[in-house]
Amino acid sequence: MAYGPGHTLTFSTQGINPYFVNANDVVRILSKNRDLSAYANSIKEVYFFGSGCSSPDKHEIISNGLSAFFTKAFVSVDHDLTGSAYATCGDKKGLTCILGTGSNITYYDGTNVHDGKHGLGYVLGDEGSGTYFGRKVLVSYLYGTMPADLMAVFAEQFQVNKDIVIQNIYQKPFPNSYLATFSRFMIGHKAHPFIQKMLKDGFQEFIDTNVKDYKEYKTLECNFVGSIAFYYQDELRSVFAENNIKVGKILQKPIEGIFEYILKREGIAVS
Repeated sequence: MAYGPGHTLTFSTQGINPYFVNANDVVRILSKNRDLSAYANSIKEVYFFGSGCSSPDKHEIISNGLSAFFTKAFVSVDHDLTGSAYATCGDKKGLTCILGTGSNITYYDGTNVHDGKHGLGYVLGDEGSGTYFGRKVLVSYLYGTMPADLMAVFAEQFQVNKDIVIQNIYQKPFPNSYLATFSRFMIGHKAHPFIQKMLKDGFQEFIDTNVKDYKEYKTLECNFVGSIAFYYQDELRSVFAENNIKVGKILQKPIEGIFEYILKREGIAVS
């Protein structure tokens, strides 16, 4: 999003993750958006919040790419958890969780996020994420443990087999995003007992592995950002209620909340 005197503009590009792109890729991705390119030289400040931006070397990749594109701008790069905390908590302390393609969690004290040991990625972690559920759905189909009625619908919708899956996961880029696409199958069938159990087990695993790692988890609000939390919020709230954990905001995308927070913090009034 971009703010100018009296109006706000919204742009979108493909996702940018420093584990999968370099600085030149960042410029190339941004340049594809002609509307955004038209404003590139007039932008004065850029705030980027993204997955994988917590380490200095990955931070530098994004910063260099953005600076090369927005040549006259001050550029700030931070972790996606920080942006999520701004959007959901504002100035209040709480737990902020990401449940989108991947998953993560952090404690926010009202000013700063505190580094934790979570966010291990789709191979080692990502409990309760799109990648996690996509993998569960796909494996149940390939192993033949998915109920017959769902098997028939899944086969028609995706038309995949073992060889296609292996190639996409082990030989092509963005295997995490590929796996996450299969989680979309659950949306149209979330009332099915098989999917209900999968969702409940996945959210419980997220709680056991991530949320309960924080000693004050029963007294803090747990806020969420991401498509999985948003589309399955009824199931999410139910599992968290069973664990006596308070659920606060659930946002599909944090961009508007981040935008409002930064404008407020910088003392910029929106007319």
